[in-house]
Amino acid sequence: MKNKNLSVKKIRINKDGVKDVIKATLLSVIFALIMVLILAIVVKLTGITNNIILPINQVVKILSLLLGSIFGIKTREKGALKGAIIGLIFTVLSALIFMLVNANILDNLSVADVITGIVAGAISGIIAVNLKKK
Repeated sequence: MKNKNLSVKKIRINKDGVKDVIKATLLSVIFALIMVLILAIVVKLTGITNNIILPINQVVKILSLLLGSIFGIKTREKGALKGAIIGLIFTVLSALIFMLVNANILDNLSVADVITGIVAGAISGIIAVNLKKK
């Protein structure tokens, strides 16, 4: 049996990458807050039921991540990694922010939400780095 040397590639995010993650996360949270306020007004005016609000809420989260990533990521590298980190942080921050309103984090954070946030963030990051001009 041959002994093959496996090399482990270190994944590093430089200072610009950290700035990208912070900026995109904050923008995502701001976009989410704006969209949730608009959704609350629409719900108040129309009386939309909960079974319709929940899917719309997921769309709001995904759109917020996409917009935050597009406007926040400036460097054209490691889009999936940055996006996944943005998605994770965004999901936790969103749950904490909405916990202040609802006072129960278990209603605002689930494993499915975290996984959705990470996957949507990774896809958003990939889209964001590929939209930037060379």
